[in-house]
Amino acid sequence: MTHTVDTKNSDGSRRADDAVEAAAIESELDASARVAKKPGAGDSRRASTNDVVVARTDVERLGQYLLGTWADVRLAARELTARPELQRIDGLTLDEHRQRVFGQLKLLVENGQVHRAFPSSLGGEDDHGGNIAGFEELVTADPSLQIKSGVQWGLFGAAVLHLGTAYHHETFLPGIMSLDVPGAFAMTETGHGSDVAAIGTTATYDEATQEFVIHTPFRGAWKDYLGNAAVHGTAAVVFAQLITRDVDHGVHAFYVPLRDETGAFLPGIGGEDDGLKGGLNGIDNGRLHFDQVRIPRQNLLNRYGDVAEDGSYHSVIESPGRRFFTMLGTLVQGRVSLDGASVAAAKIALTIAVTYGNERRQFTAGSDTDEEVLLDYQLHQKRLMPKLATTYAASFAHEQLLTKFDEVFSGASDTDEDRQDLETLAAALKPLSTWHALDTLQEAREACGGAGFLAENRLVGLRADLDVYATFEGDNHVLLQLVAKRLLSDYSRRFAKADFGVLARYAVEQARGRTVNGTGLRSLAQTVADFGSTARSVGQLRDAAAQRQLLTDRVETMVAEVAAKLRPASKLSKKDAADLFNLHQSEIIEAARAHAELLQWEAFTEAIEGASGIAAGLDDGTRVVLTWLRDLFGLGLIEKHLAWYLMNGRLSPKRAQAVGLYTERLSARLRPHAQDLVRAFGYGPEHVRAAIATGAEKARQTEARDYYRAQRESGTAPVSEKAAAKKPAATRA
Repeated sequence: MTHTVDTKNSDGSRRADDAVEAAAIESELDASARVAKKPGAGDSRRASTNDVVVARTDVERLGQYLLGTWADVRLAARELTARPELQRIDGLTLDEHRQRVFGQLKLLVENGQVHRAFPSSLGGEDDHGGNIAGFEELVTADPSLQIKSGVQWGLFGAAVLHLGTAYHHETFLPGIMSLDVPGAFAMTETGHGSDVAAIGTTATYDEATQEFVIHTPFRGAWKDYLGNAAVHGTAAVVFAQLITRDVDHGVHAFYVPLRDETGAFLPGIGGEDDGLKGGLNGIDNGRLHFDQVRIPRQNLLNRYGDVAEDGSYHSVIESPGRRFFTMLGTLVQGRVSLDGASVAAAKIALTIAVTYGNERRQFTAGSDTDEEVLLDYQLHQKRLMPKLATTYAASFAHEQLLTKFDEVFSGASDTDEDRQDLETLAAALKPLSTWHALDTLQEAREACGGAGFLAENRLVGLRADLDVYATFEGDNHVLLQLVAKRLLSDYSRRFAKADFGVLARYAVEQARGRTVNGTGLRSLAQTVADFGSTARSVGQLRDAAAQRQLLTDRVETMVAEVAAKLRPASKLSKKDAADLFNLHQSEIIEAARAHAELLQWEAFTEAIEGASGIAAGLDDGTRVVLTWLRDLFGLGLIEKHLAWYLMNGRLSPKRAQAVGLYTERLSARLRPHAQDLVRAFGYGPEHVRAAIATGAEKARQTEARDYYRAQRESGTAPVSEKAAAKKPAATRA
């Protein structure tokens, strides 16, 4: 029976006992398990109290859903990555690791899965979504294998496929697909990474010989960090400024041979080995430079721009800027695949940490004899459960991204707007998933203590290999800036042709909102509604509509505020406008990040509530668990940005306090389901390959407990010093 301990704070106010607040939250959690058969679990309406659903996780059916649209492809890829010959071996030298991974590429060719995206006329399957789905799973074998195969077929080969035409497909793709021609993707330069439009390498057309002359005029223009460049690459797709008739037509792509059959550089070409890196050392990254290297005119990948024999330039896209972004947009699959691979790595990390946390015991907190399981500690739950919730959100969001990617590249939905939406979605999700993977790997490492630091348990190796995911295929902050510019553009377009009445009504709405929030009226209304009750505060917060409103409101408010601050830029000089943008850059990126977080929350919610989603395929008990997990993700976002919600009057102090209390109780409620939730990821021991996730720790703990139990039962257990000191002297004698 619970009761209220009526104590006073320093300001004279009274507070409820923690037990009462916990009981109130537990009551709300119980209420969330009262699920009506129709509609789904996400509906805010309450069912009868007699219709209580037992929270459970249907691992098999949830696992099938998590596999997504290309389930068969993922399962086939996992069968492949379970083969020891495709898996990483720790302790290899740099050269040994590189050679092993190159040999593994040949096994992938034999298997045929890496050819999915290529044309059926050349032996492929024209399956773009399936290609990415299978490719992402390679991260479980060795991230070096995943990225090196991505360089060969996802960058080098894809550039020829998407930027070239029939001649290039027939001439170059067969050798690329078979690995007879290992290649590099030579875009990044030492002096220009994310700013591709400003690269220094030039390709000048010579009308007399009908050749392009590839040249790196200064050291900063050397192509850098290129996979396959240091050792294995015999050709490259080189990005350079196309110059003909003294006119620079911007960045275009060219097919350039690099080495002869002996492995020596061709005349005019040189390079260096990038050497040992912080991770991904199975890839031979290197630098390339070109000194007046001549290639045939036909080696220009001319889908979007071509040069005739007389040097005249032609393009189906008149705008140079639009042409540039269209060319780069065809290569968006790198960001899509990194998003998915990062989610897979987070799943592996949590499988290891949750399994170990369920078996490892430490400290006799609640017993004189038995030590506590790590995952029973509140702090351990608080460390891992939110990461688990975010991983599910990222997984559902990635499935939407992959579906969008397939629709665009299959031609099912391939308008300019569709491509822009795809690019924006990829630029929004890739930063969040790659950062989340790194955070999860680090948290999992620490949660496993010293065992997590051993290479045999993979966490440190995966963390090192995935570190670069945050800065390649688009630096995360630069990508979020692209997202923000799209948000600002859409915001401006919304009012571009608005009449005075529309603008006036919007101004009134904004003014009203600022008045309510700025004076605390919204917070006051919440306080009155809650009447000091934690239960009422929690009841509002766990409602999906309330979470959506809070998350959406933050995005819309941040975008509107940044747009207002940047509005004078159109009347300023170029430098002053740039300075104004720079002044608000952090706010711009934060708005984009808030937008991406909202996308993940929406994807999670749609997966639970959508007519064709989980609601149609899983039992009510599993939906309850997933709804708790979704709430933990959504309220975790609100908790992370709690200062913003308080300062902007979106939450009352009482409701803000309830956020943290509720996420703690949600983590505790999810704790019994944690093992099932990671089992649903579908990775077996052959994929996880961590000694502490094999059951060995449980066996050690059982052995130790049996040993001490036998001592106690036989009476041979030594007495502790404290206990001995309390015995009478005669007894001790």
